[in-house]
Amino acid sequence: MTEKLNKVDAVIVGSGWAGGIVAAELTKKGHNVVILERGKARGSSDFVAMKDELRYSSRYELMQDLSKETLTSRNGLNKTALPVRNNYHARLGTDTGGAGDHWNGIAFRWLPYDFEIYSKTVERYGAEKIPQGTTIQDWGITYDELEPYYDQYEKAAGISGEENPLGPRRSDKYPNPAMKTTPTITLFKDASKKLGYHPYHLPSANMSQAYTNPDGELINGCMYCAFCEEYGCGFNAKSSPTVTVLATAEKTGHLELRNNANVTRVAHDGTRATGLVYTDTNTGKTYEQPADVVVLAGFVFNNTRLLLLSDIGKPYDPKTGNGIIGKNFTGHFTNISTYIGARGFFKDKKFNTFMGTGALGATIDDFSGDNKDHSNSDYLHGFEVHYSQLGARPIANNHVPKGTPTWGKVFKKNSIYYYNRNLFITPQSGFLPNKNSYMDLDPTYKDALGNPLLRVTCEYQDQDRKRARAGVAVCKQIMQQMGADIVDVDDVPDDTNFNHRFFTDHFFGGAIMGEGPHNSAVNTFSQMWDMENLFVVGGSSFPHNSNYNPTVTIGAFAYRAAEGINKYFSQGGGLVQQAKTNKGDT
Repeated sequence: MTEKLNKVDAVIVGSGWAGGIVAAELTKKGHNVVILERGKARGSSDFVAMKDELRYSSRYELMQDLSKETLTSRNGLNKTALPVRNNYHARLGTDTGGAGDHWNGIAFRWLPYDFEIYSKTVERYGAEKIPQGTTIQDWGITYDELEPYYDQYEKAAGISGEENPLGPRRSDKYPNPAMKTTPTITLFKDASKKLGYHPYHLPSANMSQAYTNPDGELINGCMYCAFCEEYGCGFNAKSSPTVTVLATAEKTGHLELRNNANVTRVAHDGTRATGLVYTDTNTGKTYEQPADVVVLAGFVFNNTRLLLLSDIGKPYDPKTGNGIIGKNFTGHFTNISTYIGARGFFKDKKFNTFMGTGALGATIDDFSGDNKDHSNSDYLHGFEVHYSQLGARPIANNHVPKGTPTWGKVFKKNSIYYYNRNLFITPQSGFLPNKNSYMDLDPTYKDALGNPLLRVTCEYQDQDRKRARAGVAVCKQIMQQMGADIVDVDDVPDDTNFNHRFFTDHFFGGAIMGEGPHNSAVNTFSQMWDMENLFVVGGSSFPHNSNYNPTVTIGAFAYRAAEGINKYFSQGGGLVQQAKTNKGDT
């Protein structure tokens, strides 16, 4: 039996950056907000002295328990999807703060090209340049319109950065200077400059100095301890929802954050959302939390699944191209969009790579988005090439040149010798949506509560492989210029396809944004066209994937969504943005 609770102004799924930002902005206006978080309660004190690679990098304590709830995946419409049961294959965040507490902190803005990709592609190259089956579309918003929200997020999170020589217009500088420069970063920058490229420091949510944000939250200076990704920060030196927006919301007295609350449905009457139904995972009891506004701010998979389970919107059908919910699944995939590149081994140079942090490094944007003319390329979009000094943790770092035996005397010798004599450069590339990459409900598998799992179908196009190869080639070029004696380059064979691994938190789509309900689920305030008091915030609304990390763009849209929700309250309901005639979908 479901127990119905007292109504609140707004109820939010998820306590990561998207949910935390919306909660902070609503509670500051006096609205009473409940956040429902599936994971455990955690705070900064839980992250003190937690540098345990076995616990967090091998056993994935901060990740979702895939034995109780997971997703299924396949790499073709005619394939049978199977559940992902190993955290090595799916590092999906959970607990208070979500992935925002254990992210690396790389904090890029996206390019103007990304938000008007269809129009700008047709304008520059003609519609025939778009590969068959590619489902790119304009977002209904321009970079200039989003820029104030970028600035707002960067100041709330205290981003440390250096001016991007090829970057778009900024209304203000980064609130903090760039992170430290190391000999390896200097080596990468010097080599890139000699090749005619334009390197700059990675924008970072690791603090280059102590910083107090506009809401009064203090974030400490980074200690360069090398434990960022998969770890919370015990020094409070990495910007996260816990130390910023959630702390701000809690201080208002208008926020209640309920942990161990697994949301299973959006309650609605067909035209309006009335609340959220969830199960307390400690007691097994089911509750309904009524609210005037409902916000889905969970991860991409969870938001899409809730819409499908709740029968909200029309599910996407790849055979006909009809429907919206589940459409345009994209991401940074491990064997084609990220974690590939060129590794250099140096025989006579040693580097201190033990110290580092999640976003310490440098990058070039010469090939990002449409910065490079694609007239003679057989792919669209691009890649940013970067070197990161994450910190060489002792268990995870054991790189040896190709051809080294996998065990024995030679393996041991090379492992020891090259531990501090190898560097890696990677090209993180865009991945454009296609008609056969989407999400729906699995017809076979269910979770521990008896609800169908989400099924992910992902097919690569030829352009994805060609884009990846071009990125790897640039990595090789830079590594050779850096003076490596041996350069091992990752291959991207013609038969490379989705390998069922969800290593990153960089996945998008399912409730995409656009200019009207004919091609999108939400408007640019993340408000559902068909259910005005339901907002879907986060990467779910992104119609495609850029070559950049997504968190700053998610944060910017979360601030815009919060502005829209506050406007919705003040005007007494209705759409805060009307549909326009669309000029950018295919």
